[in-house]
Amino acid sequence: MTATPTPKEADWESAPNLIEGAMTLELTPETCDLDYWLSAVAQGTLRGLVRGHTAGARIPEYMRREGPLRSALISELGFRSVAEEKATRAITVLVDTAPTIPTMEFYATQLIDEARHARVFRDHIVDLGVPQDELARTIEEFSGDDVRKVLEPLEEFTQPLREQGDFMGGVVTLTVLVEGVLAPAAELSERKWRVLDPAAAQIERGAGIDEIRHLTVGSSVVRTHLRDHPEDTGRLADLIRRGRDLWGSVPVLEMLGRREALFQRGLEEHADAVGDYEIWPGRRLVDTTAPERIEQALTWSSDMQDQRMEYMGLTAAMAAGG
Repeated sequence: MTATPTPKEADWESAPNLIEGAMTLELTPETCDLDYWLSAVAQGTLRGLVRGHTAGARIPEYMRREGPLRSALISELGFRSVAEEKATRAITVLVDTAPTIPTMEFYATQLIDEARHARVFRDHIVDLGVPQDELARTIEEFSGDDVRKVLEPLEEFTQPLREQGDFMGGVVTLTVLVEGVLAPAAELSERKWRVLDPAAAQIERGAGIDEIRHLTVGSSVVRTHLRDHPEDTGRLADLIRRGRDLWGSVPVLEMLGRREALFQRGLEEHADAVGDYEIWPGRRLVDTTAPERIEQALTWSSDMQDQRMEYMGLTAAMAAGG
């Protein structure tokens, strides 16, 4: 029996990076249905992975020792694990209210993806030396304040949409205001850990391949809806504006600043392990600063958001609303 070839966007070796894929690919619920997920993801992207990374990916011993580098990664993965857990629970509403079988199947697979992400992020914290029975306490210690100040206000913002069974409002919130905002930070994470913790970088790589699919299919769902129901454009644009205002009011930059400051201290301690590795073309990781890395992630976010707004047909409505 001949195995089905893994599509390029889901292939571990040939898939584009998260930002490039989210800005250039076009995928739909019809092409990313349950059969696609079983063959392209379960038997493709995830084939041979152990706890989210390849069996040969190493975790350097210095990552298991207390210090700023380990603290930075635990803080990041703890926050991400809770974010993915909350996304998993929120997607149950999209599965329940999906208007077509293809969209129902797609969001059922995204639910599994997000639950898997939460699991492998938690697993890696354990692999960094945190005992399993201390995992919850450790995540609270390193990330609890950020969860309460950043994620819980967003959860409160989306609660009325879930209570109303507003499928399209939920899709817009998830695609634009959650994954669209957090994806650039995930791309930065994969790049900065690539030589310092190859296993962590591969976990981010696998999650990023999934996020390409989530962002592009979600954008396609919104685009199709607005073509069929242009009268809903203003409502969804207003939802995005209010969501962006919320993001502007929570301490995301403060959180990133603390995390990158820890990473910077660890980077300086382990500069020999990084060598001449370039985090992006022409820029060595050891030469970067915390503000520079944050600025790059914000640039990626802005560029990706602009492209996605245009694709979904929301650019004019967003501009008209200020």
